[in-house]
Amino acid sequence: MTRRLAALALTVLGVLLFAAPEAFALDKITGSGSTYVGPAMADWQNGANSRGIPVNYATRGSPTGVNQYGDRTVDFAGTEAEITSLIAAGGGGQSAEQRGYQYVPDVAGAVAVMYNVTDAAGNKVDYLHLTREVIGRIFTRDITRWSDPAISATNGGKALPDQPITLLGRTGQSGTTALFYDFVAHSAPGPYRTFVQRNEGTGIGPLPEGVRPIQLPYSGPDADFYKLFADSEQIAQAVGKGSVPFSIGYDEFSYALRYHAPTAWVENQARQYTQPFAENIAAALTKADLRPDLSQKLDGVYANPDPKTYPISAYSYLMMPCTTGRDTCRGGYDAAGKTDTITAFLEHIACDGQVNMARIGYSPLPPNLSQEMMNSNARLTGRPAKQLNAGNCANPTFHGGLGAGAASPPDPFEKLGGVAKLTGNGPSGAAGPTTGPSSSAGTATATASPEDDLANGGSKNWRDAAPAAYDHGGDAGFGGWAVLVLAAAIVAPLVVRGVLRRLRRS
Repeated sequence: MTRRLAALALTVLGVLLFAAPEAFALDKITGSGSTYVGPAMADWQNGANSRGIPVNYATRGSPTGVNQYGDRTVDFAGTEAEITSLIAAGGGGQSAEQRGYQYVPDVAGAVAVMYNVTDAAGNKVDYLHLTREVIGRIFTRDITRWSDPAISATNGGKALPDQPITLLGRTGQSGTTALFYDFVAHSAPGPYRTFVQRNEGTGIGPLPEGVRPIQLPYSGPDADFYKLFADSEQIAQAVGKGSVPFSIGYDEFSYALRYHAPTAWVENQARQYTQPFAENIAAALTKADLRPDLSQKLDGVYANPDPKTYPISAYSYLMMPCTTGRDTCRGGYDAAGKTDTITAFLEHIACDGQVNMARIGYSPLPPNLSQEMMNSNARLTGRPAKQLNAGNCANPTFHGGLGAGAASPPDPFEKLGGVAKLTGNGPSGAAGPTTGPSSSAGTATATASPEDDLANGGSKNWRDAAPAAYDHGGDAGFGGWAVLVLAAAIVAPLVVRGVLRRLRRS
């Protein structure tokens, strides 16, 4: 009997400790790069670590991450800047090309246009509506003052204070800068060309056709009009706290949500004004053109006619090794444990990792791109790809939705008749004004109540639809393997104590 109890104790202890062998067999992997994906990566990292998938990621910017990946100081990179653009723009990338890589879409996101502006009475403006062309002209310094008629034309016809515009951006090379200035180049091509020529040799260009700029001017005639920050977090904090008066900048929308930074309503091809919530990002990216290597061409996104489109939307990518299936593959990891870790991590991102994305300022991947994450695992391991479906994947898009927080709040101008009516350009829903140097400010034709007065900050009612606050990660706390270890710590001593008591009695 004593031997049976002893054997039982050892069996229970063994089952509890080794029921989740992956938690003990997986090697830790490290990543570096994109700040655009930073809040999403924090969520994925927390969820993965709680499941015993050891991952650590540092937000250092896409170019840095790609080069660290190439130098083998990290196991994967996060990026929005393709290697070809990095090399052409002088951002490195050659070592990553030599190591071998594949692009893996990991989430859909958007660049928000954030601003800190007060009206003539000193009240904070939180209703700013901007056309794509005006955004392009502002960020190429073709429009330099907040009182410009092209800005007031889409904001109730009321001029903002005659103050110079301070531009906020990123120091050094940045994937977010690459995405945003690609949009600028398409939205205001004339002013963009002039801007590049005026700042030639100072970081912005000139660049070959189709190559996105990855750096703002660090010297030259326009450099003094920028206030540059080291990362996305700092830009959003500056806007949210209002520390740089009469400023406007660009940043991933998740940071704007986290720091409560006012975000502009941006005109799309259908002449509707949208913000970068999940439903608007998802609509926009139906027109993204994915090349055979899955890298993205975004011209179709900028001109997507869907009225829900938020036009500054783009996918983010992981860069990781592969052994087959791409011309860029050069071999996998030296340690099998790292292969097991990253494949488990990608499966987590593809499914459970997409659940929180709409809540924190992104949009979950569509099913075909979640499946591409599994295909990426297959290109690394050489084994058949796991096939995802609604039965084995929690990604909301497999279940017909986008998740909590996906819906955009109502446009504060709509209750007043819409932008077109406010600016005297026809009934609500009609095409809005064409902005530019010759645009004249319209006159509001709807009467606003005091709480809706555009000169006093706009309606506050639309804020009620904001998504849940960022909670720093899904599945916080113990994962399944950690629960088993805890159970082992509690149950095993009790079993052993029972055995010892029985031995004493015998």
